[in-house]
Amino acid sequence: MRNEATRETPNDVASDQGSAAGPSEVSLKVARYFPTLVFSVEVPDSEHLNARLIEAIYAERERDKAGVRKSNYRELGGWHSHTGLHKDTAFAGMVKHVDAAAARMCRKLRYHRSYRLSIGTMWSIINPPGGLNRAHIHPGCIWSGVYYVQAPKNSGGIEFIDPRTQNLMGSVKYIPDTKRPRDCWKKVRYQPRAGRMLIFPAWLYHSVAPNRSRARGKDADRVIVSFNLSQQRR
Repeated sequence: MRNEATRETPNDVASDQGSAAGPSEVSLKVARYFPTLVFSVEVPDSEHLNARLIEAIYAERERDKAGVRKSNYRELGGWHSHTGLHKDTAFAGMVKHVDAAAARMCRKLRYHRSYRLSIGTMWSIINPPGGLNRAHIHPGCIWSGVYYVQAPKNSGGIEFIDPRTQNLMGSVKYIPDTKRPRDCWKKVRYQPRAGRMLIFPAWLYHSVAPNRSRARGKDADRVIVSFNLSQQRR
């Protein structure tokens, strides 16, 4: 009888075929495992979506001027909303785009079809010039995301930090003034751009650089919507 459990090769079984070759440049093979995935989505027709979001976000700040304290600095002017914006009809358009991106991720990553990636929490952050977010993670979920509603020039990029324990070992010396291979990067930065959505592992440490925009008034604010995703049975 055929053993159905052996029809596929387990993902964690590595092959060492070819390892007996001599130490020549040609025989050097590289296998890449345990990648850190960052998904990027350019939301179509984002101008109309962003105009509605800007109105809703500033209206929310008027209703709750204190906001909440998370990774933001209130003393620098940063404002963080409550985390239930996905339940507000004013953010239904944003939820639609997040759900669409999450569904594509499920198909790409071959998640179980009986489950969907569902928004557990959603919030907004307004950082005026000087505002920033300290390094943090998002416990209790699988994926986290950020959508840029307004991002003036020099308003501060997001930085992802290499989470691997190799950083606790001895430091490596690289050839000066040359670009390292991507596999050797310790930090990755994305500049904010209105209409862009990033989705990344919730355990990946990230921070946001200070807003150094020189625009005037509210046009200088970096405005984002963030969210957390977890698997929920359909």
